[in-house]
Order: sequence, then structure tokens, then C-alpha cells
Amino acid sequence: MKKLLFFFSILIFSGLFAQQKPDFWNDIQEFKKQDSLNPPPKDAILLIGSSSFTNWRDVYSYFPDRPIINRGFGGSRIADLNFYAEDLLNPYHPKQIIIYCGENDMAYDKEKTTASAAFKRFKQFYRTIRSKYPNIEVDYISMKRSPSREHLWPEIEKANAKIERFMNRKANSEYIDIVKPMEDGTGSVRKDLFLGDMLHMLPAGYEIWARTMRPYMK
Repeated sequence: MKKLLFFFSILIFSGLFAQQKPDFWNDIQEFKKQDSLNPPPKDAILLIGSSSFTNWRDVYSYFPDRPIINRGFGGSRIADLNFYAEDLLNPYHPKQIIIYCGENDMAYDKEKTTASAAFKRFKQFYRTIRSKYPNIEVDYISMKRSPSREHLWPEIEKANAKIERFMNRKANSEYIDIVKPMEDGTGSVRKDLFLGDMLHMLPAGYEIWARTMRPYMK
């Protein structure tokens, strides 16, 4: 009888897991599928983060002289990078990791919309990276000021400042500011760099990112 109950409990648990997979589970499985079909190169630049990387599908054409692995998954938070850290880090042997993430932590986590919460999550992810790759270059691209999230700009500015101070104290680490390069002559955000949703970017926005990132890339 006990064996029968155990068997049914396994079936129920399996069914619940199938129905309630963690957020972005399918994205991570797709990365694994890509890696099995086309083994990623070693000593590449690994991009990890949210939709600004996901939507940069032609990032390879911006840096034709550098091997790049793009592992951005749309809508992700730094919390999700921590949750999937092993899947995002273990398969690769990069010479550099560049991170863009954080906006969504404050946009979607209603109870944790503070800069301090995002910064705490970032420190956790950074330490996880360092436990596996102690000496490689690790860079963080500042959170952009998306016009559709203007109400979050004060917290984004605070979070960026915290992460910048943190990265400046760490060896082989850089903070890459893309806020200023995306401003016009008056210091306002250039809305012409964004799609209609005022969140994701047009190619012109990615051109600015590429120019800003290039000096930091190995």
C-alpha cells in the first residue's frame, strides 16, 4: 500500500511540475538544445541578461572579430539569473562575461522595487560568477532609462550607482555606462532610439551600445 501511495505521489508531483514550470524554463532548455547542436566556442564573450540582449539577434554582426555567445532571455530579472546560474555559466568557458539586467526586477517585483534589492541580487550573481571564473573579465552595462519606465528612473539611478561603486572596487570588472550615450544634447533620453513600446531598442540604439561596449571587450 505504501509503495502504491508513493507511486501516485510521484505521478502527482510530476504532473504539477509539468504544469507549473519555473519562469523561462523553456528558454533555458532552448539554450541547451542550441549548445548540443552547435557546441559553443571556448574563450568567447558571454552575454547574459534580459530582453535587450535577447532582441539583439544580430549582435554578431556588430562585433565580427569577436566570438560571442548571446544568452539573453526576455523579461528576465537578476533574480532569474541567480535561479539559472548553473545553466547560464557551467556550459561555457568564456574569457569575458557582460551582463545587462535589472530593469525587470524593479518593474515586475511589486514588493521589491528598490535599488537595494536589485543590488543585493546582483552581488549574489557576481559572487557566483567569481566562484567559477575567479579571474576573467566581468562587466555590467548600466540599466538604460526606458521612456516607458520613467517612474522607475530614480530607483534605476540609485541601483546603477550602487553597482558602479561595487564594480569599481573589483579586479577585472568594469561598469559600462550607456545612460549618457543614449541622451541628446540637453540630457534627455533619445526616444528615437526606441521601438513603439518605448522599452526595446531600434538598430540605432544598438549602434550606440556597440560603440560604447567595444573598448571594454576582450
